[in-house]
Amino acid sequence: MQQKCITAVMFLAPCGILPAAINEPVRLESGLVSGKAGEEPDMRIFKGIPFAAPPAGNLRWRAPQPPPHWDGVRKADEFSAVCMQNSNNPAAKPSEDCLYLNVWTAAQSASEKRPVMVWIYGGGYNTGSASIPNYDGEHLAAKGAVVVTFNYRLGAFGFLGHPELTKEADRRGAANFGMLDAIAVLQWVQKNIAAFGGDPKRVTIFGESAGAGMVAHLMASPQAKGLFERAIGESSAWGISPDTRAKTLADAEQAGVKLAEALGVKSLAELRAQPAEAILKAGRGTGPVVDGWLLPEDPGKVFAEGKQNAVPVLLGSNQDEGTFFLQPTTADKFVAQSKTRYGALADEFLKLYPAGSDEQANASALMDFRDQMAWVMRNWARLDEKTGKAKAYVYYFTHQPPEPEGGRGGRRRGATHVAEVPYVFNNQGNRPWTDVDRHVADLMSSYWVNFAANGDPNGKGLPKWPVFDERKNGTVMVFGDGAEPGSVLSPSQIAFFQKVYDQK
Repeated sequence: MQQKCITAVMFLAPCGILPAAINEPVRLESGLVSGKAGEEPDMRIFKGIPFAAPPAGNLRWRAPQPPPHWDGVRKADEFSAVCMQNSNNPAAKPSEDCLYLNVWTAAQSASEKRPVMVWIYGGGYNTGSASIPNYDGEHLAAKGAVVVTFNYRLGAFGFLGHPELTKEADRRGAANFGMLDAIAVLQWVQKNIAAFGGDPKRVTIFGESAGAGMVAHLMASPQAKGLFERAIGESSAWGISPDTRAKTLADAEQAGVKLAEALGVKSLAELRAQPAEAILKAGRGTGPVVDGWLLPEDPGKVFAEGKQNAVPVLLGSNQDEGTFFLQPTTADKFVAQSKTRYGALADEFLKLYPAGSDEQANASALMDFRDQMAWVMRNWARLDEKTGKAKAYVYYFTHQPPEPEGGRGGRRRGATHVAEVPYVFNNQGNRPWTDVDRHVADLMSSYWVNFAANGDPNGKGLPKWPVFDERKNGTVMVFGDGAEPGSVLSPSQIAFFQKVYDQK
């Protein structure tokens, strides 16, 4: 044992000598598991715990089934395979046998009831995994949370529709298998997390990019009701315009029929008999689908009607989101695309984001991407506060992380999409962090854990984070080289994006 002092998280015990780690093996519904030590002797890590049976063969494109029970003590010391995807990482070995989760805990006993944080990774619903080093949960767990990460089915394995699937499932989750995996994890947490010292009554779901979109869709799903008490979304929600909103089940079915035709098969049974690699090559998934059961309507409509799982939210985006996605453009191309995207609103848009030259067009493209994402997260906060009567806290990440000279493709990306994640998890990794980076990471990870503990990010020693209030132009917490309240969007920008959003 050694002395370890945790700062800035208000619910933790004073600094002192911590006793030994939680007793093992840990008893789960499916059997006993043993973990491994973390960087500190009181930290225990459990990797590769199955939360569902392998969704292969006849279980492909079905709701997750309970994992088989095992005898003896299962060693939970290695990450599982990632779910089927096209990956540039040669170390990642995709497999359909991928429905596993991981737990980090510094609890000393099962009676501690620490807040639980369940992470949902991004990757456009087609790539990603729970074993990415950025998502290591040890430093959040050291601040008092029990951290859970998990794999969910991706692409055509996680979000495929087909008329036969709809009939087989009686519309219950048809085409939303990745979302059903997330719900299965949250149900697993309710049944098992207390054994790791976690409190099943204080569960926070948090995610980035597609993971944040999943968080928003889980808030909109009646099937996830009661499975979490708070939600954190980083840089994604639901679409701002009609053409970017959730696909309908009919759309998903049509896409599934086309995939089957590309493979030369005519039935669901034949599709299930196809090798996983063939499915992967044949097409991508649609992302979450409005199926009338798991997702009764597009999340925007669910929130507007106050039918969401209304819980406190912590939401935000980054200053340089667009540098992750956008390629150089020209003034002519930017104007043409603007007219296509915004129609009758194009002239108003071009006044806010002018394109008098190629240089100005490129700057406007980045600003549009940045501001649109900020508005999307603001809108999520606004609706949850307005119709759900829940507290919302909004952030804006402007800190410039260090990166290799020249950045990606010869340009620096700044506070780009995903840039906040290492700071949230307080994971320096092999990055050349300075004392300022470590300060920002300590602030953000402390706010996130406090929010998971209490539904309020504020705590002793932290700058005051104001509750979001639309009437005050939506004050947000700006994370630059520290943290201070500020504002992001102008009234004219807010009004414009609201017009776009209100289009039918």
